Amino acid sequence: MTKETQRTAQGAMPDPDAMLKRAFRNIVVFGVAACVVLWKASGWRDAAMLAAGTAISAASTYEWRRLVRFINAKLDNHEAPRGTAIAVLFFVLRLIVFGGVIYVSLKYIQGSAIALLCGLGLALLAMVWEGIRLIRG
Repeated sequence: MTKETQRTAQGAMPDPDAMLKRAFRNIVVFGVAACVVLWKASGWRDAAMLAAGTAISAASTYEWRRLVRFINAKLDNHEAPRGTAIAVLFFVLRLIVFGGVIYVSLKYIQGSAIALLCGLGLALLAMVWEGIRLIRG
């Protein structure tokens, strides 16, 4: 049985690239809307903390999207796209840079840490939303 026959027998395989693209879009839309509301309600410091968390969530989702493409190419026995090593390097560098962004935002902006956590949680919320959407068909 070929791989395509197995996929057809098991049902349609979800497209992880499309799912991560929708999640990225949802993170950006919800993050910007929440930042505007929080800015009006609580001030610029809390909105900046939420924006920092949202930026980290959106960039992380974008980076995962790139890594999923490389992994899928390897699983489908295709040649890995050019720049695989660079993508992995940027993945590690992203972790270091975003750790620095979190540190600097907590130390110097002095806004609410809860707002930062909410921004970081947007990635989880978007992925859960996409998972529920996938399950419902």
